[in-house]
Amino acid sequence: MTEMISVNEHSSVLIRAEKLFRADPFHIKGTPRDADVILITHSHYDHFSPEDISRAAKKDTVFIAPRSMAGELAGAGIPKERTMLISAGETVSAGGAEIEAVPAYNIGKPFHPRENGWLGYILNAGGKRIYIMGDSDATPEAGAVKCDILMIPIGGRFTMDAAEAAALTLKMMPGSVIPIHYGTVVGGAGAFDVFEKALGGKVPAVKKLFRQHRTTRG
Repeated sequence: MTEMISVNEHSSVLIRAEKLFRADPFHIKGTPRDADVILITHSHYDHFSPEDISRAAKKDTVFIAPRSMAGELAGAGIPKERTMLISAGETVSAGGAEIEAVPAYNIGKPFHPRENGWLGYILNAGGKRIYIMGDSDATPEAGAVKCDILMIPIGGRFTMDAAEAAALTLKMMPGSVIPIHYGTVVGGAGAFDVFEKALGGKVPAVKKLFRQHRTTRG
């Protein structure tokens, strides 16, 4: 079920469906310029990297981002005519897929305030519902999502840690889960083992993080 998905590192995700989708391009090697659609969850540097976006984007790439990021996208030179700005609860079509926006925010942490309007996305592609959570805690909106493949942050500090993410996964019961947002900025490579153990075999966990690149930025 997860063969169509790969993780570059951190939350940088590639999905091969009817078209090629990338979410939050980060530390992209070379200049693949292969993305038909680029999804941006929020404006932090490890999710919105204009340098990496330019490496991944083609001349006709469509960009989907939170409505609250209009200024940042314009400042990065991303063409307005190929940009779809959306808010939580809205659904758009791009690359032959329907994309639903889900709020992504912290509970009890200051890093991702709900009022910023940042997002996760449910990508209906390849006959599957793929939920890319973005930087979020275990919110009621996330817990209510029904999906085949869950991509959930486990790194801690800025998002859920591995144990919290496992508890939410067991509440949601997706067909399978791919943890993200660990091994680069926060959360050591061992976070996957903690997460998988906490699942107790009740949901298949797929390790897709192959590269680790530590950075000292915030």
